[in-house]
Amino acid sequence: MSLKRNVIANYVSQIYVALVGILILPLYIKGMGAEAYGLIGFFTMLQAWFALLDLGLTPTVGRETARFRAGSMSAIDYRRLLRALSVIFMTIALLGGGALLLFSQEISTHWLKIETLSQDDVIAALKVMSICVALRWMGGLYRGVISGSERLVWLSLYNMVIASLRFIAVFVSMEIYGYTIMVFFIHQLMVAALELLGLFAMAGKLTPSCADSRERIGWSFSTVSPLLGFALSIAFTSSVWVLVTQSDKLILSGVLSLADYGHFTLAVLAASGIMVLSGPVSSAILPRMARLHAEGKADEVIRVYRMATQFTAIFIGAVSIVLAYCARPLLTIWTGDALLADTVAPVLSLYACGNGFLALAAFPYYLQYAKGNLRYHLIGSLITVVVLVPAMVLAASSFGGVGAGWAWLLVNAGFFFLWVTFVHRRIAPGLEWHWLFKDCLRAMVPTALVLGGVVQMIDFSNDRLIALLQIMGLGVLALIVAVSCFASSVRVLYRQARG
Repeated sequence: MSLKRNVIANYVSQIYVALVGILILPLYIKGMGAEAYGLIGFFTMLQAWFALLDLGLTPTVGRETARFRAGSMSAIDYRRLLRALSVIFMTIALLGGGALLLFSQEISTHWLKIETLSQDDVIAALKVMSICVALRWMGGLYRGVISGSERLVWLSLYNMVIASLRFIAVFVSMEIYGYTIMVFFIHQLMVAALELLGLFAMAGKLTPSCADSRERIGWSFSTVSPLLGFALSIAFTSSVWVLVTQSDKLILSGVLSLADYGHFTLAVLAASGIMVLSGPVSSAILPRMARLHAEGKADEVIRVYRMATQFTAIFIGAVSIVLAYCARPLLTIWTGDALLADTVAPVLSLYACGNGFLALAAFPYYLQYAKGNLRYHLIGSLITVVVLVPAMVLAASSFGGVGAGWAWLLVNAGFFFLWVTFVHRRIAPGLEWHWLFKDCLRAMVPTALVLGGVVQMIDFSNDRLIALLQIMGLGVLALIVAVSCFASSVRVLYRQARG
């Protein structure tokens, strides 16, 4: 399967999912109110925190599937592994979803700051959320099989269909049954069940048949034991990732009213589009790099790694810079509310910059993942938690969303410049400065300087369409600057990859 096709398919899918999810938000607020949207933001956060129960199993499924395709595992051993993991996934889904269901009333009465919504409606919505979260998380097992098989074109198209059902078709349900939170969440429950069934069916087609084998698959968990070290390493980093990316949202969900929390979520979700756009690269290169490493092709691993880094620096760098400089006019165009834009714009700018650094700082993890040794990533993740979580608690509690934004930006920038350089020096000596200056900063610094100067000379129009065209023009300019800085390097790496 072509790596280029996988990356393109992932990008088309992720851009579509991100745009649909983001552009539709003002309609949610208009139809149900900011407080109801705050509850939707809380639902999104619950799904992220549920990942703590993953125990590193989802990425492990993808890696083992890639290894099976490379010939490092027999079909019978692979089937035994999947059967054991399916039992573990189902057990965790039942325990985690059951816990959320059990504590739904306590969350509603003692944590969330409800002002206008009915307490009974919020409790009922939280109960439906618990089932939705469990179903969507259960799909991680089958997504691992599909992505590890590098069937990312199919997965991308499927994600687009599911996103359309989640974000757009819900308005059909609400138009018929009413614009209430219960209608919204019942619709999400039906879509989550459909999504799980589709993933299950596709994963079944990709799973090898062992009908001709004389050995029985059985129900042994011994196949999981050799993977526990790697899986638990990923589990720790996944837990750290949740703490890093969701601690501010958890803290503010208990500090702010649901309406204000909805506005904060609005800014963070817009900035999260940066991470969504970086997702297709990781989805495409993780199985490819794992397979190349299993085949002993170390030079090709580095080539794929650097090419992906440069592509991300060009594209994600341009997006994060445009978002940071144009936060206020973008929010005005998006929501039609200039007062809201003034309030939320600083948060969006800070999170956009922080997410830009975070997208690139994730790359050493990809290299360590391919090699099956996450030691340095574990250490760096621990340092991040120790620094970021207390900083988030203090900043968010004292200064709200803006304080959380500054903590997010400063910690991620420090991780990118200091820790990533150290890790590269340890796992790929000689790569650290080439990666930082030639693969990342070569495009990002000139783009930021040029765009910063141009933005100072622009008076954004009060007409939303004209303002949108102005921002799109800045986006094109940012891409042109970034690509021109990288052109010679990209051509060299492209010729190396083909040769």
